[in-house]
Amino acid sequence: MAMGFLGFALFLFLSLDLDQGSTSSASAASSSSTSQNVEITYGTVLKLMHEKTKFRLHSHDVPYGSGSGQQSVTGFPNVDDSNSYWIVRPEPDTSAKQGDTIPSGTIIRLQHMRTRKWLHSHLHASPISGNLEVSCFGGESESDTGDYWR
Repeated sequence: MAMGFLGFALFLFLSLDLDQGSTSSASAASSSSTSQNVEITYGTVLKLMHEKTKFRLHSHDVPYGSGSGQQSVTGFPNVDDSNSYWIVRPEPDTSAKQGDTIPSGTIIRLQHMRTRKWLHSHLHASPISGNLEVSCFGGESESDTGDYWR
């Protein structure tokens, strides 16, 4: 489920704002009529932005008041928001290391830079939209398949 959602999310979040201090110097902006090949590596720090609304995928240490009760994830309009940075990480127990290029279709995990929790999907209804909830959960030593994105 999470892998299918990420495919849809990456379709919607087509523009990347890469952190200046990241290990990758790639940067790109895409539109629905033009696509560019952007090389992303493990350890890249990025922001995911919804192309139409320009909102960034955002989280901070505030739990949902219902549903999973896990750390909330929302869209946020401000460009300079420090809670919208995500680190691209490999699946656990793989030979991938920081700096390795990520081939298209590879399963990845996205770690929230500030709280170090994983972008997570599961079968809880979102308290805001009623769609499936996306949250942040776990940490460096706590991860499961709900953290896998393709």
